[in-house]
Amino acid sequence: MEYMYPEITTAELENQLKEGKSLNLVDVREPDEWQAGHIKEARSIPLSELQERINELQQGDQEIILICRSGGRSGKACDFLHAQGYKVVNVAGGMLQWPGEVTYGE
Repeated sequence: MEYMYPEITTAELENQLKEGKSLNLVDVREPDEWQAGHIKEARSIPLSELQERINELQQGDQEIILICRSGGRSGKACDFLHAQGYKVVNVAGGMLQWPGEVTYGE
């Protein structure tokens, strides 16, 4: 399937974080999934709340990198945000393929 936005792998994301890049990483999973383990540098905006909370995202040159459990919901978030004029990147494979450390709780 051809997307209108780029995808990166979880390994590429981990490398960018290890290099100390300042990333705009948004986890679109639901709060219970977030609390069960998330990437420390991410912030939580569940897909179900994305439309109401879109004003929390900065439009501009920095890409918004979206992650979910497997890549499906983050793909939907990418479709929605791309249509609104945001620069987006989907993380293929999502948290199921995340090789790095996770943080628990809020």
